[in-house]
Amino acid sequence: MAENKMGRQTLVFKNCPEIFAAYSTAGVSEGKGPLRQWFDTVLEDDKIGQKTWEGAETKMLKDTVVGAIGKGGIDKHEIDVIFSGDLINQLMSSSYAVRELGIPFLGLYGACSTMSESLIMAGAFVNAGYSKYAAAAASSHFCTAERQFRMPLEHGNQKPPSAQVTVTGSGCAVLRESVKGCGCIQDLGRPGVYVTGGTIGKIVDMGINDSNMMGAAMAPAAIDTLETHFKETGKEPGFYDLILTGDLGKIGRSIVIDGMGKKGFDMTGNYEDCGCMIFGPDQDAHAGGSGCGCSGSVLCGYVFRRMKAGELKNVLLVSTGALLSTISTQQGESIPGIAHAVSISAEKR
Repeated sequence: MAENKMGRQTLVFKNCPEIFAAYSTAGVSEGKGPLRQWFDTVLEDDKIGQKTWEGAETKMLKDTVVGAIGKGGIDKHEIDVIFSGDLINQLMSSSYAVRELGIPFLGLYGACSTMSESLIMAGAFVNAGYSKYAAAAASSHFCTAERQFRMPLEHGNQKPPSAQVTVTGSGCAVLRESVKGCGCIQDLGRPGVYVTGGTIGKIVDMGINDSNMMGAAMAPAAIDTLETHFKETGKEPGFYDLILTGDLGKIGRSIVIDGMGKKGFDMTGNYEDCGCMIFGPDQDAHAGGSGCGCSGSVLCGYVFRRMKAGELKNVLLVSTGALLSTISTQQGESIPGIAHAVSISAEKR
């Protein structure tokens, strides 16, 4: 077996890369939801004064990255590499956001699983000593996603109850080498937040080809990754204070609870989905939120802040993605799902 691995899919970061700064941004509607207090920035206008929706997402992501670096108290030129992705063709938002920052860039596309994917990659680079500082980021925007994947916004098409609302939001986490010899309590008496490993998911395709059933298309991949993670690490769900899937929504979340229960894993006590958390019951978000920015903004806001405050000790983030393209479903193709798990701890091992 390769060094620093458990089983086939799970990486172990023995050097415990630390998330020492994070920044989250949410759109107007998201800022009216239950998590408002946990976002660093809530937009007053989803277009942010830009001429296009794509320009708005680019600015949102750039401001989020700059915000995270600023909170870390370092210069952007100290970042060795940034891993980032979004939902737009050719990673337009990420590429255009980073082009002005002068930071070495590795673009990632994992659909809505991108936040976990970028965090695994940044953690691996820091753990292996390739980077002293690495950033992990992801974004999505309701209007850019609707324009690309569904219908023009002007159509105002009615969606079925199973559909989800793409989150306007972004998140960026900045990782660094752990301070040698430090424990879980830092100088200020607060716990540090460390990426301890990750389970890389496999593509799972159950033949669903309805783009309004994203939760059902992605849930089997989440089940596969969760089962793999527990089996390869020897942990039970109860080890984690919080297990979060990325954007399965109400339908996908219920499938995960049922599916994992049949496999002998009780997920009823500490499992939630970012897509279910980000909108309130009175916001008409149908089955919930979706998009890269869903888990990105929740992780870098709600989760990170609660871990820094000592309210959460061990968290498993399982960002989920539907790997469809703008034409694949029109050609009758099914929707492949993917899910990557990242273990985050306020205890340095």
